[in-house]
Amino acid sequence: MQGPNYNDTMEPPATFVLVGIPGLQSSYLGLAIFLGALYTIALLGNTLIMTVVCMDSSLQEPMYCFLCVLAAVDMVMASSVVPKMVSLFCSGDSSIGFHACFVQMAFVHTATAVESGLLLAMAFDRYVAICKPLHYSRILTSKMVLGMCVAIIIRAAMFITPLSWMLTHLPFCGSTVIPHSYCEHMAVAKLACADPMPSSLYSLICSSILVGSDVAFIAASYVLILRAVFGLSSKNAQQKALSTCGSHVGVMALYYLPGMASIYVAWLGQGFVPLHTQVLLADLYLIIPPTLNPIIYGIRTKQIRKRLRSFLTHCFPPLQSALMNVKLCRS
Repeated sequence: MQGPNYNDTMEPPATFVLVGIPGLQSSYLGLAIFLGALYTIALLGNTLIMTVVCMDSSLQEPMYCFLCVLAAVDMVMASSVVPKMVSLFCSGDSSIGFHACFVQMAFVHTATAVESGLLLAMAFDRYVAICKPLHYSRILTSKMVLGMCVAIIIRAAMFITPLSWMLTHLPFCGSTVIPHSYCEHMAVAKLACADPMPSSLYSLICSSILVGSDVAFIAASYVLILRAVFGLSSKNAQQKALSTCGSHVGVMALYYLPGMASIYVAWLGQGFVPLHTQVLLADLYLIIPPTLNPIIYGIRTKQIRKRLRSFLTHCFPPLQSALMNVKLCRS
């Protein structure tokens, strides 16, 4: 006998209720201040990176174009969840509309999938620049860079579209309380009156394939890069190449390690890892990389650091005199 069609017999709830971080209610004000500070740094840092890259003609290279897109994606990722989190922790505004919840979820999944693709593209850029420098301008043309960016977005859309369809077609007839501080996929799917396993399994398998393949290609590219770097006769060239690649590796570790930990802890950590730890890990995964990425690139990349200093001293003349005083004191 065919079961009832839930979507035809019952209306979806108007809103969901976000719990926040279960067990840490007494720390909400401190968490709101902490997240607000990180979000402000993320917005300022990524906006500076995008402004400097777009305004400086000497930075119109593929690596900096990818970095500019990465900064935009980081801002979207953080903006998808942090304002609502801060509102929840500060004022207790815990309700979120049914459709708004799934829109937020789509933005989060799309941004994370696009970021993974961008990190792969940046690794490929470094591979060509270091291992095939004479062919760099011929391989990484403007059309090639644009095509890679479009392909990354299409891949993310192909991943998120079936997942969004499966989630929005689940019947929600019971509790609407999400034990999380944003509309995290697993937490929302568990509220459904039907079996959420197909959508959860799809998310896990696709995430593992997408991230696993990206990490494998990134690792292979950096093995080839390191082999080429250590084959250089010039120590200065070795240090320059390692410095540039070091910032990329730092950003990738910052993104992939907490991300995969968050996914597998949610799946395998039931009963072992406290719920507040799972939620906190998922929250920080979406705000820490967007905050630290511009700092890492600003400090580690000489060209970005130099242009940022020039841009800031031009916009804020008192800063120029302060920097001059620091140089005089050092000398």
